[in-house]
Amino acid sequence: MANNVLITGAGGFIGSHLTEALVRSGRNVRALVHYNSTGSWGWLDTLPEEVKKGIEVMAGDVRDPNGMRVAMQGRDEVFHLAALIGIPYSYHSPDSYVDTNVRGTLNVLQAARDAGVQRVLVTSTSEVYGTARQVPITEEHPRQGQSPYSATKIGADHLALSFHLSFGTPVTVVRPFNTYGPRQSARAVIPTIITQLMAGATEVRLGSLAPTRDLVFVEDTAAAFIAIADRPSLVGAEVNIATEQEISVGDLARKIMRLTGKEARIVTSDERIRPADSEVERLLGSAAKLTAATGWRPAHDLDAGLRKTIAWFAEPSNRAGYKWQLYNV
Repeated sequence: MANNVLITGAGGFIGSHLTEALVRSGRNVRALVHYNSTGSWGWLDTLPEEVKKGIEVMAGDVRDPNGMRVAMQGRDEVFHLAALIGIPYSYHSPDSYVDTNVRGTLNVLQAARDAGVQRVLVTSTSEVYGTARQVPITEEHPRQGQSPYSATKIGADHLALSFHLSFGTPVTVVRPFNTYGPRQSARAVIPTIITQLMAGATEVRLGSLAPTRDLVFVEDTAAAFIAIADRPSLVGAEVNIATEQEISVGDLARKIMRLTGKEARIVTSDERIRPADSEVERLLGSAAKLTAATGWRPAHDLDAGLRKTIAWFAEPSNRAGYKWQLYNV
């Protein structure tokens, strides 16, 4: 097992959970967080002290190639998660998505190649598939860039694979479906529903209710990343992380109401609806490649993962910064 790890995007939702899991796996973790004037480490600031002691935190920006060369020094493995992810924000600021998701990934790849890193895991998204043409969605499904965000992730994925084909860089493209859990941004549907209910709202305001999603609990996503990193046979591959189950947004809202014991009227808000041709109507993934290579299976069904997520949001201090009454782009 490679021991010296760099994780980009470590202060984010999935990044913070993966950072914690990497420390607990015995790796020596260097965590890259986005530089800011307050010195915040994002969600890493909330991790248990015994975990934080095992992290070397470095502030930087994947858009800076020299910073990536410095961050890469002495690393065996790289988990590249840093990205701009909000789909609505990508409609009016696509340049920033190209800069971070495409150019930033290029900087990570070039630095990893120069440093001779043994494994590079580049994080993709199920959004690259667009609306399912056939289900379950395997890694061979056509790519459909239905938003500027997904288009930049398609570009980043192919850049990563090109480095493997051109230079032998040991890249794996890791493609989580819809990850959820504690610490997730209010831009995502599950925190949107939970925080509105926790605030006592009589109406839960959502976008389209019909689209379906394959929801993976964040601890299972982190476990899958580590399982992939431990399988040299997956170098050069694209690998889905999925539960092979789907639920509509409307049914998800009703399930969360049942689990929280809180009732509210579900209202479709025009401002939350994506342009018709940009909405991904169905996501249902296949995890067959991942399971065959690693034995990974999700440890949480949807109810179990939602209960853990609800319990986290039930603590007032955890949701203090969530603006439940606003549409969070």
